[in-house]
Amino acid sequence: MTEANKSLKRTVIGKVVSDKRSKTVTVLIERRVKHELYGKIVGKSSKYHAHDEKGEYKLGDVIEIVESRPISKTKNWVAARLVEKAIIV
Repeated sequence: MTEANKSLKRTVIGKVVSDKRSKTVTVLIERRVKHELYGKIVGKSSKYHAHDEKGEYKLGDVIEIVESRPISKTKNWVAARLVEKAIIV
């Protein structure tokens, strides 16, 4: 696989907010964008369901997810790698 083919899939980094389901994690993506009319920087967030085959990612982990083919009705992303492990208090 060439480097050009690899970059066609979208990748985003977010925090795992739920790991209750089997083979699925819910990932919160937060971004800061400029408001179209007023120009103020506002925070926007989106939640995505990502496929986690081995169940290795837990609540609070920061992970990278990659866009894929539809796996279920709401699941179009696959958990790719662990960026940062959750801090256990």
